[in-house]
Amino acid sequence: MRVVATAGHVDHGKSSLVRALTGTDPDRLAAEKERGLTIELGYAWTTLSDGDRLAFVDVPGHERFLPTMLAGVGPVPAVLLVVAADDPWMPQAAEHLAVLDLLGVGHGVVAVTRADLADPSAMQARARAEVARTSLAGASVLPVSAVTGNGVPELRAALAEAVASLPTPDPAADVRLWVDRCFTVKGAGTVVTGTLPAGRVAVGDVLAVPGSTQRPLRVRGVRTLGEPVEAAVGVARVALNVTGENRALLDRHSVLVTPDAWHNASVLDVRLRSAVDAGSDGGDDDGPPPQRPVLHVGAVAVSAHLRPLGGDLCRLVLDRPLPLRTGDRAVLRDPGSRRMWGVTVLDPAPPTLRRRGAASARASALRTADGSPDPAAEVARRGLVHVDLLRRTGTPVPDALPHVLRTSDGWLVSDARAAELRQRLVGLVTGEQVGSAAATVLADRLGLPSPRVVEVLVEPPLELRFGRVQVQGRPADDLPEEVRRGIELVTADLEQHPFAAPTADRLTEVGLTAQGVTRAAKAGRLLHLGGGVVLLPGADRRAVELLGELSQPFTTSEARARLGTTRRVVLPLLQHLDKRGMTRRLPDDRRLLTGR
Repeated sequence: MRVVATAGHVDHGKSSLVRALTGTDPDRLAAEKERGLTIELGYAWTTLSDGDRLAFVDVPGHERFLPTMLAGVGPVPAVLLVVAADDPWMPQAAEHLAVLDLLGVGHGVVAVTRADLADPSAMQARARAEVARTSLAGASVLPVSAVTGNGVPELRAALAEAVASLPTPDPAADVRLWVDRCFTVKGAGTVVTGTLPAGRVAVGDVLAVPGSTQRPLRVRGVRTLGEPVEAAVGVARVALNVTGENRALLDRHSVLVTPDAWHNASVLDVRLRSAVDAGSDGGDDDGPPPQRPVLHVGAVAVSAHLRPLGGDLCRLVLDRPLPLRTGDRAVLRDPGSRRMWGVTVLDPAPPTLRRRGAASARASALRTADGSPDPAAEVARRGLVHVDLLRRTGTPVPDALPHVLRTSDGWLVSDARAAELRQRLVGLVTGEQVGSAAATVLADRLGLPSPRVVEVLVEPPLELRFGRVQVQGRPADDLPEEVRRGIELVTADLEQHPFAAPTADRLTEVGLTAQGVTRAAKAGRLLHLGGGVVLLPGADRRAVELLGELSQPFTTSEARARLGTTRRVVLPLLQHLDKRGMTRRLPDDRRLLTGR
């Protein structure tokens, strides 16, 4: 299947042309038929001569419905731009063409309608000149009449040729479905529709609502072009019957994604591009974007706060997180005018800007970025990053990268960051502060996310012995062998499940008596929360990171669920955080992070 969106000025015959091509009226609302204009997105389809099916997303042309037009065009890779032979070049045609150019839509056809009412040659020439300055340069410009049918076969052939050159989507890609309709069907339940750009959705699959802590939705049924199917592969128009706790969160601005495959971006660094002046007199395009623009991506519109970084680079803080990846294209719109900018996402998980001059430094770091996934450049910019974050933000990582250290648990460290960390590590271990210490303790001191990062940094004059970093030749710690062995076994358990503290029986099994636990804690090898509850050193800081993802303040039950542990562990852990000043307990027994 191929999917094409319409575009063009109001009342220039987009819906009539879709009806002539498909035999189906895309206007489904009574108000649309009564007023003779498209208000909501419409859908229709036809079968091409080669047997492939072509689906149309018909968008409204009235300027008041530009957000709806953007929702229809956003996820669609090709376009049918419609202009009328008996009208001049109109503002919405210019605006829609500008949107297509900002989104980088490069496949499509221009139809000059009402060729039965006026000589289409003048508008054909004008349309060719306008599209020549955009991403649609070179598109066929054909005269057609939806009333007489003249030109319809030629238009159908041109559309088939245009979509035939579209790249083939990856059927194994992670699913991201921008929902453009959401409704309830009696006897079936919740149904959502959208354009599936890539990947595969099948009956029985589960899809997540980004940002929700509830369980994913299950797909009960899949329909495409009005027919039930077991699975749909992008590109495709799909209707999904879904069930689950998250149904109440669904609306026409929702997104459904493959669980745990996407980063939910609330802050992103982007490059802006001004819209072409496609013959419109619709306003002054000079000047920077407003501080509170609206971001249109896929079928979603979300308000944002804009912070300039320098030149054409800026940071957007979204009012709600969205599943975005490096290279995504979107449109930024000034809600108080008709000004628009193209957006290329450069980093959907950027660092915090805290110091004076951080914005200009960030602009310098992004100067050569163009939105193409580049794992080596990403590691160099970030210094330290996990492979999972890069994957979820659209940058797959090969097994080996030059000038990059890789830990066994997936952390990547650039050469420059490794040199800086090694210098600090040597200072800690050889200085009076530490002397020698467990890698877990040093990771905490250095603010590193994993002791495995410390381990790959160790080189002369340091060495790693029994999980501790020390000066080469220094005698090992004086822990008895049975205690050291027990620590190694418990550490292996906790590295798999950081907050699943071993039970008393497990501690006995590995040979850690109460005295052994005390000695291990004093040596910095374990974090003892009291009552025989032990975790790895640094687990408290990791807990704070995870608890920071909860709405503040949070309950003990919410903390237990987020950490994936039990009340036996979460109660002493929260008390430990209270004592260290990392959390503050409120009178109602909820807690707040203090930022310490």
